[in-house]
Amino acid sequence: MDSGLELQLQKLRDQIGCKEAHQQQHAAILLAVEETIKEQGATAEPAGYFAALMTLLEQQVGAGSRASPGAVTYVLSVILPHVSAGVLRAKFTTMMAVLSQSLDLASADVALLRSVIACLEAVLLAQDAASWRQAVALGTFKSLLQLSTDSKPKIRKRAQEAASLLLARPPPPAAIHPAAQTTARFVLDVLANAKTDSQAAIHIMQLVRQTQMVWPPSEFGDLCAALMQLPRLNVPFLGTLSFQVLETMFANASESLDEDQFRDILIAAIDLKPSIGDSLASDAWLRIVEKGYVAFASISAAACFQSLPDLVDLILPDIELGKPSTRDAAARCVWALIRECIPDEALASGGMQQLVATLATGLSYRYRESWALVFLLIAALAQRLGAHARPGMDAILAEVAGMRMEADFQFKDEADAVLGAAIRAVGPQAFLEVLPLNLAAGPGQGQGQVGRAWLLPLMKGHIRNASLGFFVAELLPLADRLVAQSQAFTAQGREIEAKVYGALSQQVWALLGGFCNVPADVVAAFTPAFAERLANEMLEVPEARPAICGALQTLLTAVHALAGGAVADGPLTQQQAQAARQHLAQFAPDYLAQLFNVFAQSPGAGRGYLVGTITAFLSVIAPAEINATFVRVCTMLDKALATHKPPAAAELTERYLEAHPPPTAHTMMDLVVVMTPYLDTERLQMLARAALMLAQQNEDAILQKKGYKALARLAEQPEGSAARELVASSLGAQLMAALVESTDVVAAGSRRGRLAVVTGLVRGLADDQLHFVPAMLSEAIVGTKDGNERTRTTAFDTLLAMGRRMQRGGTINMQAATGGGSGGGDAGDCGSAEMAAEKQATLEEYFKMIAAGLAAKTPHMISATIAALSRALFEFHAALDGGFVVDLLGTVLMFVVHNNREIANASLGFVKVAAVALPKDLLAAHLDEIVPCILKWAHEFKNKMRLKCRHILERLVRRVGLDAVAKAVPEEHQKLVDSMRKQQQRAQRLKETGGPRAAPGGALQTGAAAEAAGGKKSLGATYEDIIYGSESELDDSDAEAGGKAPRAKAGRGKAGRPAQQPASAAPSGAWIKEDAEGPLDFLDRKAFTHFSLADPTALAATRRPRAAPKMRGGKLVFEDEEAAARKAKAEAAAAADAGEAEDAGENYYVQSLKSKDGFYRAANQKLKVRKRGGESDDEMDVASDDDAARPADAAARKRGKANNGASLGREFRAKKAKGDVKRGTVDPYAYIPLNPRTMKKGAIAVKGGSKKHKRRA
Repeated sequence: MDSGLELQLQKLRDQIGCKEAHQQQHAAILLAVEETIKEQGATAEPAGYFAALMTLLEQQVGAGSRASPGAVTYVLSVILPHVSAGVLRAKFTTMMAVLSQSLDLASADVALLRSVIACLEAVLLAQDAASWRQAVALGTFKSLLQLSTDSKPKIRKRAQEAASLLLARPPPPAAIHPAAQTTARFVLDVLANAKTDSQAAIHIMQLVRQTQMVWPPSEFGDLCAALMQLPRLNVPFLGTLSFQVLETMFANASESLDEDQFRDILIAAIDLKPSIGDSLASDAWLRIVEKGYVAFASISAAACFQSLPDLVDLILPDIELGKPSTRDAAARCVWALIRECIPDEALASGGMQQLVATLATGLSYRYRESWALVFLLIAALAQRLGAHARPGMDAILAEVAGMRMEADFQFKDEADAVLGAAIRAVGPQAFLEVLPLNLAAGPGQGQGQVGRAWLLPLMKGHIRNASLGFFVAELLPLADRLVAQSQAFTAQGREIEAKVYGALSQQVWALLGGFCNVPADVVAAFTPAFAERLANEMLEVPEARPAICGALQTLLTAVHALAGGAVADGPLTQQQAQAARQHLAQFAPDYLAQLFNVFAQSPGAGRGYLVGTITAFLSVIAPAEINATFVRVCTMLDKALATHKPPAAAELTERYLEAHPPPTAHTMMDLVVVMTPYLDTERLQMLARAALMLAQQNEDAILQKKGYKALARLAEQPEGSAARELVASSLGAQLMAALVESTDVVAAGSRRGRLAVVTGLVRGLADDQLHFVPAMLSEAIVGTKDGNERTRTTAFDTLLAMGRRMQRGGTINMQAATGGGSGGGDAGDCGSAEMAAEKQATLEEYFKMIAAGLAAKTPHMISATIAALSRALFEFHAALDGGFVVDLLGTVLMFVVHNNREIANASLGFVKVAAVALPKDLLAAHLDEIVPCILKWAHEFKNKMRLKCRHILERLVRRVGLDAVAKAVPEEHQKLVDSMRKQQQRAQRLKETGGPRAAPGGALQTGAAAEAAGGKKSLGATYEDIIYGSESELDDSDAEAGGKAPRAKAGRGKAGRPAQQPASAAPSGAWIKEDAEGPLDFLDRKAFTHFSLADPTALAATRRPRAAPKMRGGKLVFEDEEAAARKAKAEAAAAADAGEAEDAGENYYVQSLKSKDGFYRAANQKLKVRKRGGESDDEMDVASDDDAARPADAAARKRGKANNGASLGREFRAKKAKGDVKRGTVDPYAYIPLNPRTMKKGAIAVKGGSKKHKRRA
């Protein structure tokens, strides 16, 4: 029986103890049927359940009972989807006769009708085309249509779901469902009475909207016409729903209508355009137009394009005046019309010019709120027009460029997108004819024109398939003129202008990469003079090297790929690409010589781009030239090695390498490695001898590393290559012997290359060479704990390569394996396994070899061995015997309780892998051993040991269930189980209620639930996910376990508001930005760029650049931004107060009222000062001996204090806490200012205290 059906039946059986009577009836019927099947000796199959239930249903219906048929029908609806289609076809007539008696709407209840609908759905889905031609099938389906308009929502919803599912699955081989005609007529009848019965029309349109079917062509036009009439009835929601239904129907309309019918329907739809203010109806109407015209274009593209300009003109007001949702819908509609409804033959027509002119009106100021959308549409139009964009879009491009050049223009990114699309469409040559750069006076360029230097970085990313000759003829002389101008400014002492023109020259050179991206004129434009110019520029101008090398690499790579048969997406065919490759190959020797010289002179830290360019030239040069060049490089390497001395430590620092080239021997060895894939057998033997010699020396660690890198490049070549054949024939045995002998002289930086060599050799080992695996195994194990991440990755790859080779079988000569030394720490312990003369290569034997490292003396080696075992177990667990895995698991569990955290941490990683990879029954059988071991670290917080234990337990719960894990947990840890159980129940409740945390990512699942979720990706899909992932889940789970909700990050929305606080409506209106040059001329075309929809001062505040770090004593000091902001605010307030005082003049009356110490004129006309006392919040007050016992406020008033210490220490107050000390400023050593007038022979009295609380100062 199907597992899904068994799960449903089990749920029904469990309802026997429910309080609800109908649920008890369901369970009782099922148990009675199962008992009957058991008494008859039949098997519990869906067919047996079906026969018994049908017999029982016939009896109950014949007896006239109402309660029992409902329960029987419900159980039958659960069984029918699992019954074979042949049985349902055979019993179709009988079932329809029985079920039709339950479709009495006057007397049937809701539950019974829903069960009957489910049964009808399952039965009708199983019928073939012949059965659907019977009257009983169509009559039954018509009953479902009637139920889909029922007033009861549950019945109506279930009937609509059944009808839409049946219509979407026509019986093969029919493309249109046999009941589609019946459905269309029923819908037309209901819509005809929409004025009198609008609710039924709404219900039937809901059915049509959710039905994905092909409507019959004979009825499609009438349906669309009927739907078009509904908005005229002015019934709420009916018109909007009709638009949504039309949108659904147009998705498959191309197969149902001819050209004339489609045109008439679209014209009728356009006439129904709703008001712009009605966003719901406007959005639906725009989607109808989009889907309808796209479908119409697939029928007749020319007829569709005829009305396109007028349609776009009709939609543009929605972009201008509509609500945000309407604007987006209108922009999507116009974008789809541009992309799908413009045929290629209409690109140069007059209608296209009308469409361009229509979109150009979107650049006017009245569209300012929608300029971002308008720019998007103009970019799409330019991309669709391609080369035909000129001259029609010249005016638009000039206007967009003028808007872009305004300093305060807010849509520069959108304008750049338009200009970039134009560059891709028409090419840089035609684009610069419309918008010239005007950087330096030259032929055809006038003086005094506005410069457009900002176009250079914009053009860099949008040039493709352009003419290389244009760069040679126009842009290269421009770069020369800019350099000459820079030199002239330098001679005049104008360094700033010189740097600006020098930077512009480099930006021109940066465009060369785009022109080299599959140009059509490679042979004609790449002349010897141009090649020589590039070589000289590369040698003489270091700033231009990256751009030139990148351009050459792009050109060579693209041409080589096209010549080799790659799919051509540019102007070059395969024959033209082959001719271009031959043309470029003649320049390769000279370029290689030049590149080698530049490579030798460049600092070692920044010459990676040179390696890529050299590799690109090696791919097109003749093999004889490569071999000759290699011999010359080897000769230079021999000369360099003869006088080479290892560099000092100071010469290996990063700062030194950034400014100085490496030694010649290092450089020549790098070139040798680059040339390895292109050498023949004889030169490969020369390379192998030189690399092996360098790898075995220990004087220069860098040369040793490069030697291993060359050997790794040899061993990693693909099958069938000359290098691979050389390694397999004679070089392999020599390399293996050399690797075993040189274990003790390996530098730390050479480990990765050495392991890569081992990996390449292991893959090609013969059956009698497997002794190399145990000889190098210990070094691979130690490499898994290396400090370099790439070395660790290579070590794991080596372990897996060894395991795969051992899995293929062979013979291991253990005496030959232990004859050489072994590297790394306690590597000798790995050789203490059984010393048999020969062993058969198996995976179990390989695991035993790795496990020998567990007898090491240092924790480092033991933890590395456990890490190697966990990686191998994850890879090969399916091929291992269950008993062997149990023994291995028991062995590692002994190390889980080890007191050394390094060993225990690695062991927990092994257990985590086992919890994910091993079979569920094996884990369940050994939970009593696994769980107590890992719970030893349940209270250890260092190295996240507690979190790892919790994570392993969660994995075990997902695999075997919470109850099974709880039985293995000791009594002192039962609280943890209770927490996990509560978490599981809470997640289940959230899942049932559709809560935000219903996703299974952080919730615990039982074993059955985890197995049932087979379609979801497992969290432990890779080894890295298991070992290093899922830590964020554990933080949340721990917070929940402690009874606290997980604390979310304090995200903030726009304008600094909290994320959960809704944004207030944006204020309407606009701002005029002042111009420093003078009054704003409203008659100028550029005046609209001075209008802003947002407050310019607020935008300037948000765009304030971050303060640059300051240097103090050679250290970078980052200032506190909040403190700096407060300081600036205080200075601005002080300046404002000073300005107000200065503007006010001597306004004594205001000062007497507002100042802290005001003054007034007495009766004798003398000025007297008024002393105002303020309230104080301080705890301490300064007083003399006589005034100490007085109230602090009275003493303050007597002394004339304006503010009795209320602001003392305020600058040190914390931002959020109640304390008064703030980090990042000077600590307040004294909270009370030492006023000389108060420092008498007195005391500091506590506020409100007596004399006994005084303390002598």
